[in-house]
Amino acid sequence: MLTPPELFKCLADETRARATLLIVEHGELCVCELMCALDESQPKVSRHLALLRSTGLLLDRRQGQWVYYRLNPELPAWAAEVLETTLKASADWLGTNTARLCNMDGRPVRCC
Repeated sequence: MLTPPELFKCLADETRARATLLIVEHGELCVCELMCALDESQPKVSRHLALLRSTGLLLDRRQGQWVYYRLNPELPAWAAEVLETTLKASADWLGTNTARLCNMDGRPVRCC
């Protein structure tokens, strides 16, 4: 079970906070989408996603060559509420990341 210190420790890193909030906003994103949105390298993004997955905050699934990440639906209600509230208050902070994602060339198409 995710505890408040674990959640806040995960989100204390800017890359992890931005990635998590983008995933909350879009429902599910793959590594390449997060690389584009965050303007970061694949190893850096993957390292942060692995940490978020290991704490139980995110789940992943493979679809062909893509690995998609989504919020764990079994998160405690308080944690989901914190993320939703933070997302609502972060539109300006995430603006550049969201714009990069929306303008991404070759963005993967989800069939499922």
